[in-house]
Amino acid sequence: MYAITIPEPGGPEALVWTEVPDPVPGEGEVLVDVVAAGVNRADVLQRQGFYNPPAGASLYPGLECSGRIAALGPGVSGWAVGDEVCALLAGGGYAEKVVVPAGQLLPVPEGLELRHAAALPEVTCTVWSNVFMVAHLRPGETLLVHGGSSGIGTMAIQLAKAVGAKVAVTAGSKEKLERCADLGADVLINYREQDFVEEIREATAGEGADVILDNMGAMYLDRNVQTLAVNGRLAIIGLQGGVTGELNINTLLRKQAAITATSLRARPLGEKAAIVAAVREHVWPLTAAGHVRPVVDREIPMNDAAEAHRLLEESGHIGKVLLVVP
Repeated sequence: MYAITIPEPGGPEALVWTEVPDPVPGEGEVLVDVVAAGVNRADVLQRQGFYNPPAGASLYPGLECSGRIAALGPGVSGWAVGDEVCALLAGGGYAEKVVVPAGQLLPVPEGLELRHAAALPEVTCTVWSNVFMVAHLRPGETLLVHGGSSGIGTMAIQLAKAVGAKVAVTAGSKEKLERCADLGADVLINYREQDFVEEIREATAGEGADVILDNMGAMYLDRNVQTLAVNGRLAIIGLQGGVTGELNINTLLRKQAAITATSLRARPLGEKAAIVAAVREHVWPLTAAGHVRPVVDREIPMNDAAEAHRLLEESGHIGKVLLVVP
């Protein structure tokens, strides 16, 4: 088969489409013929040499894919060769074939094109596990999403609205904010021109955001805590704004607030399977009903993965970028 390899870390040109051995499914695994793979910022970090796969995972980038089951490993039940699926991966999605633990497979939601299903696993699992399983967003509460026009952001808007929450977003352009509004965002904040702390205070009559989904890390840490409501929850899922920041603990104490930080890739298989099962139970019916859909900006041939990475690094997209097997 062919796959995107990274012989040496570097810029987008470090991604090389080359022939490699076919993977073989082991106990509890399935082999998937890949149709498309989602592109994530974690893939960019891996290409740069900053985010290596966990032990035992594929060395090729790609944390989600869609395709058809080609073979079942020993001990797998409930799936059949030919089933159309999408999958959460620890790596290996940028390839013609990938091996997946059966617990990380999802059926393609009814009414969704197979290749577009590749845009779902990483964002749905990230949003559901952080916003709902950890931060417990409830109907009537306010969710602030930083990077509202990203793949994560566009999914968070839709899921929060589907459960009856109010949604505020930050984004860096009028076009991106308009797209967030189309998806249901109630409060639109241009972070280049407005202070999100003040905007949230005004939009909530001084109460603050009940839950914040943050992709920036250190840069926004103290301001996020200022923005939280009493009993608010800050869920950190990214470090685009740095890894070390200062925090006024007194503010956190006065608000009786909580801060969590999680990632998906390195979690044990059992935890990933539990998240995937929760997504199938709670998110897939909303997707099949048309209430929640992936936002796909564009599709790029997988052998031109460098172009997809350039697009991501320039933030020149809204929603997800997909790589399609040529």
